[in-house]
Amino acid sequence: MSQHLRRRALASVVTLGALAFSPLGQAQTTAPVKAVASFSILGDLVRQVGGERVQVDVLVGPGADAHVFQPSPSHARQVAQAQVVFANGLGFEGWMQRLLATAGYKGKPVVVSQGIKPLRTEEDEHDHKAGPHGHHDHGEADPHAWQSVPNVITYVANIARGLCAADAAGCDGYQKNAEAYTGQLKALDAEIKAAWGAIPAGQRKLITSHDAFGYYAHTYGVKFLAPQGVSTDSEASAKGVAQLVRQIRKENIKALFVENVSDPRLIEQIGRETGVKPAGALFSDSLSDASGPAASYLAMMRANTQAMTRAVLGH
Repeated sequence: MSQHLRRRALASVVTLGALAFSPLGQAQTTAPVKAVASFSILGDLVRQVGGERVQVDVLVGPGADAHVFQPSPSHARQVAQAQVVFANGLGFEGWMQRLLATAGYKGKPVVVSQGIKPLRTEEDEHDHKAGPHGHHDHGEADPHAWQSVPNVITYVANIARGLCAADAAGCDGYQKNAEAYTGQLKALDAEIKAAWGAIPAGQRKLITSHDAFGYYAHTYGVKFLAPQGVSTDSEASAKGVAQLVRQIRKENIKALFVENVSDPRLIEQIGRETGVKPAGALFSDSLSDASGPAASYLAMMRANTQAMTRAVLGH
């Protein structure tokens, strides 16, 4: 072999060796962990903790409503191929058990709300009716726990544990990602508290299309009124709407919102009857698409808080 050929052969061996021990080489030989998250907000949280090591499929995508979701055969295939499935729990995904059974998924889903003390719903006060099939009714627990940032810190810890159980080799990375993201969540929590702290408690009143903000109200000292119950698959009674109209007039409430997953017609009707113009949309159960103002959990909470505080101040 000529000296030139020997040099080229040696260079090839060195290059291959470097790839084998480099992060790039590792990424090429390690398949991503396949995870499924039930809805878009949870999908974002799993991505924050999982990083590049985890491929996350979301069942109920941005702008879609998990309350009325009907899984398809393609969703069942995603679940069947998953190494770990993440669910909110608290009765939010009434369809989850049937989907897991259809998919033949052998594991138990990671319930990210585990350890959170659920709020009780106030559905009786709304004269709430279950949907025609009953299975989207949440019962007594309000499932929208992600609307309180401290609860999402618990979600993140549960996600990290779930990923570590599915992929022990990546556990250190998941824990580091969770720690870094928790720092961002603590900063967000302080930011929201400061935004509301500048507004007198008596002015912190809003109307939303369905009762998805109980945890936000509890954590940040805001009063929400809604014509529907905690599920969008419910009906607002004429009596409940009339009572709400009287309350808006009596308390001079100026902030009226639809939600990104709700039919706007009911809120528009209330706006006409009270003379209060709807102030826009809030993101309750779903993120926006990538080009929207709520493409991540952090962005969603900031966008909602900014919209709400501006509306109650009459800006």
